[in-house]
Amino acid sequence: MRLSLLGAFLATVVSCNNEQLPNVTIETKKGNIIIELYPEAAPATVANFARLVGDGFYDGVTFHRYVPGFVIQGGDPKGTGSGGPGWTIPGEFQDPDLRAKMPPHAEGVVAMARTQNPDSAGSQFYICLTSDSRSVGHLNGNYTTFGKVIEGMDVVESLRERDVMEKVTIENYTAAP
Repeated sequence: MRLSLLGAFLATVVSCNNEQLPNVTIETKKGNIIIELYPEAAPATVANFARLVGDGFYDGVTFHRYVPGFVIQGGDPKGTGSGGPGWTIPGEFQDPDLRAKMPPHAEGVVAMARTQNPDSAGSQFYICLTSDSRSVGHLNGNYTTFGKVIEGMDVVESLRERDVMEKVTIENYTAAP
């Protein structure tokens, strides 16, 4: 089982057409975080995230939730955990073909936050702070994972509630026609 998860994750790292994967840079006062996105694992989620980044939605938004040894969460323009962009997207984790391509929850993995409704994600996302399956294993198959921190994990680990995403930018992403 572990080998198949690793294989699925590695398959998402290099796109089928050998193009460079999209990268998002989150600038904070504590340093920058670079996240690699996996459009082949979660195309609608990545498209939504890229749209929000491109629109400047995340600029000035805080990380509103910090749970030591678990996750740091942001993306709510209200800063309370109850806000979003005004729309929701489908939970792509519900599609077995896409779910098989998603990286399992581990340190640095990025996923969409949601309510109990599987199709309620909008703009809030979280970054895992651990690879301990006792802490994050229950999230696998229940949330859409769509990226991974490839640089700045030390910055992620230093973040706390109310830290601000000063500016968020995206590179190497072209929306599907």
